[in-house]
Amino acid sequence: MGLGGPVGERLNFQILGPLSVTAGNRRISVGGARQRTILALLLLSPGRIVPVDTLVDVVWDGRPPATARTQVAIVIAALRKTFKAEGCTEDIIVTAHPGYLLNVEGHSVDAAEFAALVSEAEIAVRQRRPEDAAQSYARALGLWRGPTLAGVGGQSVEEEAARLEELRLNAFDDSTAVRLDLGQHQEIIPELSLVVRENPLRERTLHHLMLAQYQSGRRADAMESFRHARRLFIDELGLEPGPDLQELHDAILRDDPSLAPTAPEHAAVAAVLAWPGSGLVPSELPPEVGGFTGRSRELEALDRLETVSADRRTPAVGLITGVAGVGKTGLALRWAHQVAERFPGGRLFADLRGYDEHHEPTSASDVLSRLLRSLGVPSEQIPAELEERTMLYRTVLADRKVLLVLDNVRTYAQVKPLLPGSGACCVLITSREQLEELVTWPPQARVHLGLLPGEEAMQLLGRIVSEGRIGSARADAMRLVELCDRLPLALRIAAARLASKPHWSVQHLANRLSDERRRLDELSQGESQVRASFGLSYRYLPPEAACLYRRLGLLEVPDFAVWVAAALLDVDVLEAERLIELLVDAQFLEVVGLDATGRLRFRFQNLLRLYARERAQDEEGVADQWAARDRVFRTCLALAEQAHRQEYGGDFTVLHGEVVRRHLDPVVTSELLAVPLEWFEAERPALLSVIEQAAGLGMDELAWDLTMSMVALFETRNYVEDWRVCCEHALNAARAAGNARGQAAMLHDLGAVALRLRKLEEADAHFAAALELHRATNEEHGAALTLRNMAIIDRMRGDLDAAMSRLQHAQAVFRLVGDRSSEAHCLNNMAQIELDRGCPDAAIRHGLESVSISESIGAGGARGIAQGTHRLARAYLAQGRFELAEEAFLRVVRIVKEKSDMVGLTYALLGLGEARLGAGAWQKAEHTLADALEIVTRTNSPLVEGQIHLALADTYGRTKRLPDAQQHLQAAQQIFEVVGARPWQERATQAQEQLALLEGTPMPCEESRPVGAEGPP
Repeated sequence: MGLGGPVGERLNFQILGPLSVTAGNRRISVGGARQRTILALLLLSPGRIVPVDTLVDVVWDGRPPATARTQVAIVIAALRKTFKAEGCTEDIIVTAHPGYLLNVEGHSVDAAEFAALVSEAEIAVRQRRPEDAAQSYARALGLWRGPTLAGVGGQSVEEEAARLEELRLNAFDDSTAVRLDLGQHQEIIPELSLVVRENPLRERTLHHLMLAQYQSGRRADAMESFRHARRLFIDELGLEPGPDLQELHDAILRDDPSLAPTAPEHAAVAAVLAWPGSGLVPSELPPEVGGFTGRSRELEALDRLETVSADRRTPAVGLITGVAGVGKTGLALRWAHQVAERFPGGRLFADLRGYDEHHEPTSASDVLSRLLRSLGVPSEQIPAELEERTMLYRTVLADRKVLLVLDNVRTYAQVKPLLPGSGACCVLITSREQLEELVTWPPQARVHLGLLPGEEAMQLLGRIVSEGRIGSARADAMRLVELCDRLPLALRIAAARLASKPHWSVQHLANRLSDERRRLDELSQGESQVRASFGLSYRYLPPEAACLYRRLGLLEVPDFAVWVAAALLDVDVLEAERLIELLVDAQFLEVVGLDATGRLRFRFQNLLRLYARERAQDEEGVADQWAARDRVFRTCLALAEQAHRQEYGGDFTVLHGEVVRRHLDPVVTSELLAVPLEWFEAERPALLSVIEQAAGLGMDELAWDLTMSMVALFETRNYVEDWRVCCEHALNAARAAGNARGQAAMLHDLGAVALRLRKLEEADAHFAAALELHRATNEEHGAALTLRNMAIIDRMRGDLDAAMSRLQHAQAVFRLVGDRSSEAHCLNNMAQIELDRGCPDAAIRHGLESVSISESIGAGGARGIAQGTHRLARAYLAQGRFELAEEAFLRVVRIVKEKSDMVGLTYALLGLGEARLGAGAWQKAEHTLADALEIVTRTNSPLVEGQIHLALADTYGRTKRLPDAQQHLQAAQQIFEVVGARPWQERATQAQEQLALLEGTPMPCEESRPVGAEGPP
């Protein structure tokens, strides 16, 4: 096969950052860790053969399987297929003995482009063309998007990434040297400071930073940079800094003239120095926003700007960021007016129109021209070139104390030339972007403006409408505040509507806004429009970020993790994370914080969510919307199923539907599900929303399957109400679709919910309906699960023979289908029946078999081990073997605490308390049972709560604290009556009779026995 140029689409390969491949404006997805690693290795050697052995060694880290070479061939075939699908008609990856070669002729690789630009720059330096060299270096360094091949593993890849990083730093140092020669010492300090922080032992970079600081009039900063570096060199290397740094340090100490900056000749500067000025002090601040409310903490942070500017050494720079309409300009003007008198040199204001629907963003050159005229420079003295204007501007400001407010900034490039070079000036910038390149000084002056607190939002309404009108309808006003997201722009619009319509009540406007389909319409009337404000930010989003924003609006989840975004766009997690960060920087998303798995979660403000949904409906086809949601929902199901499988040790205790799962990369899945219950906990609100939304969209099979896959969370963490709501949503969807199997599964789970709440009649009805449908659809496993739970009801009603018969039938099916966890659970319940019959020896046999089965499952059998051990402990308790019982209960306590199973913990503590009571350790028993009672009040578990009260009554009765005993006994009787647990009602009656006999009796001996209880079903 020849190596001529490609026919078809030109591909752009990027490795100077996360691995990325694009064709035009389209991003090409390279799926799977192996594909990314192999493509990376080929890109690191473009046009050169990479042996198969090298690929195998790196991909499998020196431990390849027997099929490794075959798997490499499969990966190569998949990459070729991907590139051909994008329009490349000839192979980019060529087979060439003894491996493969990446033919990049006609395509681009950013690493090669970087090398070419650096070479251009070096030639320009040798030919004494510093401006051309600086441009080439800037273009080369601009190709870097982050750490080389971030997210791609392998020793060879990491070594090559380190080499490229060293090349980047060398190019940065060379570029800095050129820019110092061009007199750009002030502009390069922020970037130099960042690189020195990241590479504190890099002497050449530190040399440049010290020189730039000195040439910018920051002699003390230069000396501090040296002192800090010297301490670091001594502490980490045991060495003094090198001779170049030492010589620079000494030259700075003596103010060596050779260190003076070499600025280019500037005729305009000389002219302005001779110009006397008009004597007029500019004062351009617009009036404050009416009704300004709150923001005291943010104003206090901005006050640090004035403190810094007072020392006349370093210009103070502050930045206010926040979403559209949050009040950035209002805050900037409030603070500027408060401190205006402290800036006798003038108060300047410029709107840079970064988000203007009718105008392009104002260029720095245009702003400089206006600012220079405001400062008194005649128009004919203002240079035409940006660089000369900047130098003149900084010269004029050098001896003045001026406040400059730059509003609506979109990029750092807009403001970079507008920053004073030195002196006592202060700059305050507002932007919807984070402007990461901007170094604020002091650091605390980078203020992110959030939504107004509730009370401050109410005050804002009151100031615009009237305090009386808002105060008399406080509840409706609070609802209005939340419907407006506590966003100042939306609140002002709503307040203005109320003020202009005195016949409207606050409730009336709140009712109009409560319809999500109309809310943005209601808040987008007149000159101030929420929708238009959002739209101005939206139009500047990169296409992929805008697509993600739209599609996130299709989901009803309250918050989400990065993998959700990856599923929406069908891209890898690293790419999704990059796009999310763009949306966060643009203020479209908020960072919620770390979830239970230690991963970041993100969310919308409600109004931005509504706008995203509008954009999706207007810009995305119905099929694309459905496909995006479907990918997310099927990924949720795949993760939940895997989490359940890990928690139980297999696909035990549940049924599954026919929805095709969408799996994430195995490495990502493994990381997410490292602790399955913690993943469930982190995603619980989102999964509940997915079930409700899927059911509403008619995705019945997915809704019931996902509900059943979450049983480990519902049961272990006792989220009974969540369980019930999900079951009802899924059941309604299954009924609407005529899905008998889904109906049966959800009726079974609703029965389990009712059983957990000890609503036996309701549970029985649900189970009976589920059993009928399971049998009608020949679902043996589902029927067995239902029979097992019906047996629990039989036992609670005292019909032990019926219970045992159903359990034996269910057990046979579980053995047949391989549901070992459910088989162990059956044996647990058989053990409890034998205990109820007074046969602890038989109970122990069942308990031991149950524990043995659960232990054979492995890590996922922990729940079964806890349940089986609990039954064993109960049997030991019945035999009076209190030491063995205590030991077994303590094992259960350890397991359920690790699972954060609060219901299981209450049962375990109840048993432990009874074992200690039986052993005569009454004080320890009382403390243990009191702990159990405190925990059970945080769960919705009435039967065990009644049992704990009964055990406490026994404890207090034995220690002659009869009033306390009577109180707990009455509480137990009431609970047993409500849940309809007849056997327990009888035990409570017997305890009442025993308590009456204790009047006047002596203290009990140590052999006294506790009343006894059972464990969780």
